[in-house]
Amino acid sequence: MSVLVWPVQAALIAWAISDLIAGEVPAWYAALLFILLSGVRAGLDWRAEAAAQVEASRSIADLRLQLLEAAVWRSPSGPGEDAAAQAALMGEKAAMLRPWLEKFLPAMARARIVPLVILGLVASQSWTAALALAVTGPLIPVFMMLIGYAAQAASRDHLVEAGALNRLLMDRIAALADLRFLGAVGQAGADLETRATDLRERVMKVLRLAFLSSTVLELMASLGVALVAVQMGVSLLGLVSWGGWGGQISAFGAIFVLLIVPEFYQPMRDLAASWHDRAAAMAVMDEARAALAQEGPRILGEGAAPPARCDRPLPLRWQGLVISPGQDAAIAVPDGCLLPRTATAVTGPSGIGKTTLLGTLAGLRPALSGTIRYGDIRLSDATATGLRGAIGWLPQQPRFPAMSLRRWLRLAAPDATDDTLTEALHRARAGHVLAALPQGLGTRLGETGGGVSGGEARRLMIARALLAPPTLLLADEPTADLDATSAQEITGALLALRELGSALLIATHDARLIGAMDHVIALRAGREAA
Repeated sequence: MSVLVWPVQAALIAWAISDLIAGEVPAWYAALLFILLSGVRAGLDWRAEAAAQVEASRSIADLRLQLLEAAVWRSPSGPGEDAAAQAALMGEKAAMLRPWLEKFLPAMARARIVPLVILGLVASQSWTAALALAVTGPLIPVFMMLIGYAAQAASRDHLVEAGALNRLLMDRIAALADLRFLGAVGQAGADLETRATDLRERVMKVLRLAFLSSTVLELMASLGVALVAVQMGVSLLGLVSWGGWGGQISAFGAIFVLLIVPEFYQPMRDLAASWHDRAAAMAVMDEARAALAQEGPRILGEGAAPPARCDRPLPLRWQGLVISPGQDAAIAVPDGCLLPRTATAVTGPSGIGKTTLLGTLAGLRPALSGTIRYGDIRLSDATATGLRGAIGWLPQQPRFPAMSLRRWLRLAAPDATDDTLTEALHRARAGHVLAALPQGLGTRLGETGGGVSGGEARRLMIARALLAPPTLLLADEPTADLDATSAQEITGALLALRELGSALLIATHDARLIGAMDHVIALRAGREAA
């Protein structure tokens, strides 16, 4: 620790000044040694700060990775997750740990060691000065602890309010068109202003507590330094003949004590300056621990075994399969088998578990019981990741990443040319969609496919599947909310995948789509598992 170099420098200064007081010429090498120690101290400070920055970056990256892995392996069919809250926690909230890691923790380490070393050095010269430090020093952590509890609660409230404001803002932006249609833009703006005002008040509360903690520390430190300074002064003036171990303290001892006493309080000053950083970090860590401990169905594929590959069409079979579409529900699925170039519909009333069945077969959530096999490969944690590489997924509400249509389509076929992409779009009955996009294949659709309808977004999903036909395509209500013509075009595009060798499993209520299927699996409430 560089701070422990200062007592040596202070001893050199005290030695030189005491020689001057005695009428002697100080040794020249004392100045040279002082300069050398200053360089050593600066180097140690730089090294410590660099190490703290590296360690802070590593710790924050590790936490973000844990949070990201927890979010990735959490089943999408489980309880709804707040994307804004997750993004805020992995982003700006995780970054709030940096001051705690870089400043508070090193300051805490110094506060545990340096005051004791300084107290011992002071005690070697003056027992009265050591007594003053021993009395004022312990009072500082006591007051800091009392204020710290309030600061941590205030920081937690601030983070909760910040997360709520993030969620509200993202929700209002997503619903901006509806708000304009309903004439509620003004009310939405007023709500945001109210929440922003609440957040500002919570921030000010945190700052007030931070300033209060600094004030308490400075008061106690100033009193302690003043007591020692007065005592050393009257001792040097000869007004008192006690204070040192042998009577009156020497000039060297008094100067040495005066120089190192401020270092007794400096680690606690540093601690107080970053105390609110600790409070904010503890609130973030509490939220992170809650996110990591969140329960719910998990995606299969977390096993340590190498993923099994599934590069060719394989028959899919399930036996004794029991799924859970709800928290307390259990539905027994009829045993079934899907072969290449076949199309099967999953039917049943809403909420019976059609989407749950699709997710279970893809390993996106675990089954309550039963076995699922792709050929000779059983779906499990050890094999799910590899098997999913051959499974296509067509959700009812497609989502698109922040990239161009061209780049998104090439995720399925990296070497595909623009002509190949255009051909796939036409085969998916999406040629008119491409023609209507302002920048063609270079258009960025946005997360929800801005600029295209739900049916058009599904056609884009089918076009990507046509570029690299999957072994199995799972489709959830692909014709829902579509007119007869659009539903017929979607059906034709799906059947084109069947002709390319894919097995289709489609959850649907559409009688016309069901009529175009080769097989039908009916889920009924009467098949509830015991």
